[in-house]
Amino acid sequence: MATARLLVRPETRRTNSPTSANRRRRRVRPERLAPYVLVAPAVLVILGFRLWPLLLGVNFSFTGDGDRDGTPVGLDNYAELMRDPVFRIALRNVGLLVLLLPVAVAIPGLLATFLYLRVPGARVFRTVYFFPAVLSPVIVGSIFNLLLAYDGPLNAGLGAVGLGPADWLGDPHVAMFTVAAVHIWATFGMALVVFLAGFATLDATLIDAARTDGAALRQVIWHVIVPGLSRTIQFVFVTTMIGMLTSMFGLLYVMTGGGPGGATYLPEYYIWIQQGQMNRPALASAASTVLFLVMLVVGLAQIGLLRKATRED
Repeated sequence: MATARLLVRPETRRTNSPTSANRRRRRVRPERLAPYVLVAPAVLVILGFRLWPLLLGVNFSFTGDGDRDGTPVGLDNYAELMRDPVFRIALRNVGLLVLLLPVAVAIPGLLATFLYLRVPGARVFRTVYFFPAVLSPVIVGSIFNLLLAYDGPLNAGLGAVGLGPADWLGDPHVAMFTVAAVHIWATFGMALVVFLAGFATLDATLIDAARTDGAALRQVIWHVIVPGLSRTIQFVFVTTMIGMLTSMFGLLYVMTGGGPGGATYLPEYYIWIQQGQMNRPALASAASTVLFLVMLVVGLAQIGLLRKATRED
């Protein structure tokens, strides 16, 4: 026994020595720091090229334009925005796009579901659906300007079946819906890819079990696929909303130019007009701040509602 103690004690002393502990710490520290080192470049880019310019823009929105350039004016720019009927139209159109957002998410979601369930020709459809996403907004706008012209092929087809022509881009009550529909068609391919990636994480046995129990397709989608893709749906909702509110400038510029009568103005187009044509950067900064706040509120509300709906299911 004594011999055994003598053999064990030196090893115990060596493993519990301060030198061994320091060596273990030195081995662990690089592993703990690795995630922070990998994330640091992205964080620096966000801080330097996103957050800092955003703060500068918010600060600039409280200064004046023209003769009052650089002079603090408080909330004068925001008050002028609220008095401007064109900006109010732009905010109304934001509300319209928010109402159309579920449609913009449901279309790629349903198409991704059919592709996941291996409908005939799924590979061909996948390519066709994604193709519009690689086209420039200028090209898309030019194509639909020809298709939707008053004497264009779409109205000619409607006239052939007795429905009569429609002024798709000249009617102020229709133009915004038309541009929004074109934007959804041109961009749903990216959301489709995200949904397909989400389906890759879905447990296929749940769908097979639901089918075995005799569940209809609608029940499978609502009770199996939607809960299983809740986080993917949240992501697509937020990114689609951001795209609809900040990426329609090209279509608006080519298809309507903000008309007719300002009916298709969105905040981003209003910002460009004030900054690029009216030379009012402070007012444009105020409009940018309002747009950011609207996106933040709508995005948080959407995430909250989707999480609540998922918990109830």
